[in-house]
Amino acid sequence: MSADPPAPAEPAAPAAAPQDPFEIVRSRSYVALLVMAALLGAPISAAAYGFLALVSQLQSLVYNDLPKGLGFHGTPDWWAVPVLAVSGVLVALTIRYLPGRGGHEPADGLKTGGIPSAATVPGVALAAIASLSLGVVLGPEAPLIALGGGLAVGAIRLLKRDAPPNALAVLGAAGSFAAISELLGSPILGAFLLMEASGLAGPMLGVVLVPGLLAAGIGSLIFTGLDSWTGLGTYSLSLTQVPTADRPTLAAFGWAILAGLVAPVLGEVIRRPALRMRMQIQRRRLPLSVLAGALIGALALLYATITDKPISGVLYSGESTLGPLLADHATYSVGTLLLLVAFKSLAYSVSLSSFRGGPVFPALFVGGAGGLAMSHLPGLDVTTGFAIGLGALSVAMLRLPMTCVLLATLLLGSQGLTVMPLVIVAVVVAYVGTLRLTRRSAPVTGEPEPIGAPAS
Repeated sequence: MSADPPAPAEPAAPAAAPQDPFEIVRSRSYVALLVMAALLGAPISAAAYGFLALVSQLQSLVYNDLPKGLGFHGTPDWWAVPVLAVSGVLVALTIRYLPGRGGHEPADGLKTGGIPSAATVPGVALAAIASLSLGVVLGPEAPLIALGGGLAVGAIRLLKRDAPPNALAVLGAAGSFAAISELLGSPILGAFLLMEASGLAGPMLGVVLVPGLLAAGIGSLIFTGLDSWTGLGTYSLSLTQVPTADRPTLAAFGWAILAGLVAPVLGEVIRRPALRMRMQIQRRRLPLSVLAGALIGALALLYATITDKPISGVLYSGESTLGPLLADHATYSVGTLLLLVAFKSLAYSVSLSSFRGGPVFPALFVGGAGGLAMSHLPGLDVTTGFAIGLGALSVAMLRLPMTCVLLATLLLGSQGLTVMPLVIVAVVVAYVGTLRLTRRSAPVTGEPEPIGAPAS
């Protein structure tokens, strides 16, 4: 008996036609998205400003007012050790008990994407406040991105429970744009950071980008107004005293290449121990987080003891100390700058492994301090050395070349145009070197902790 003939194959389903971005932009729903992005930009940027003001006020309270209230004349250099141990307790408990595990792991770099969840907002906020206000070496950009997106999505779901996922993703991104609109000194820098970190590209880039830019522009206006109205000051990265840069020379070109070669090595020295420590800390979250916090404080104490400089050089993200570092560069010897790079890098690595915050500002600070040390080399002026250090180490840690070029040049004002060619050289060399080093290194990862897992 012959076998039955095979059944005819089902015809393949036709592939879905890609969406036409021009049709999307011309639709009434897209206009509604723009209106919603504009409406969300104001309250979310105000909330972001309040978050940054709260962190700043708590830092002053903990490190200035509290020691004086306890009878100390000034803040003792050992003060950071118990304070950061307390930070370890608070962050560990937040990660254990609240949804979202306190936000993304900073040791994984700056990552965005997906639809944010409003349920994670309290945990992200508490973990970031416990980290940043008590002196951990991380920045506010990653928590603000998560908080802005989560608040936007939460607001939309309250107003329209059946909102489509695409609309939620676009408005979540707009909320993130608004939250960091002035953090880097310009809404354009924030926009580039989010675009490059999220991998947006192609014809749909503009569709997603325009609502975000609109929210960022409105957010920038809100930040500026609150600066003036509250009298609390500005919370954006700015460099007000920038020395004049020399025109690029062959010697400076060579130093830019050297900076690009050294930065990936330093980046791996910071990143790899952080990933290994994270694996251990995830197994015994509470006691090891306390130990990590005390270690950061001990590093600040040791630096202050050796150099007679304040512990604030090692603590915090570096956002508010980067400008003074450049302005007061003449008061730092080469040895002191190298010690600052070493101790800040170690504290940065420990912070990445255990706490919650962003990796951008500490990378800028360490790179800037290293660049100032390099500026003592022949043929390299202060501003050029500072700029190539900023660009080279930030791209080694973030792997966002366009953003890092802009960060290292736009922050310098008119002098940034002079040094931009050398910054591009340093960033390109460092970026390629980082990718090659990462590919050769064995991956070091930890399994994500289940939410609610015991902290031990």
